[in-house]
Amino acid sequence: MNLQGQRREEPDVNLTSLIDVVLLLLVFFMVSTSFVKEAVLKVDLPEASEQAAVSQAEEPLVITVAANGELRVNDRELVNNRPDTLRAAITLTVGDERDIQVLLRADGKASHQSVVTAMDVLGRMGFRRLSIAAVATPEDSR
Repeated sequence: MNLQGQRREEPDVNLTSLIDVVLLLLVFFMVSTSFVKEAVLKVDLPEASEQAAVSQAEEPLVITVAANGELRVNDRELVNNRPDTLRAAITLTVGDERDIQVLLRADGKASHQSVVTAMDVLGRMGFRRLSIAAVATPEDSR
């Protein structure tokens, strides 16, 4: 009579296949990932310096967008609000100079389309130094 019980074998977990699957997934995701840079907007942030700010001798070009979408170039009203008219007025004002500071002043209630159109015209003409200012009406500040 055999009073000893059957000897139980310890369960053995084989991790080899699990490791193989994880490594294959890792390789698959590494290969299938695209490292393409999308269009990036380059922003030049101002830097602080200990020297006093040097005032610029040049007068900036000021484009004003009113609440009703009316455009002005250096406080001169344009005939209409078409991009071609804005382009002609800018060319008449600054000529071929493209390295001057441009200030785009937009009323707080101006349509987004009017502001983007002015920015698009400036970008297509080659202006790179653009500052944007939003002007609030007095009743907005209450």
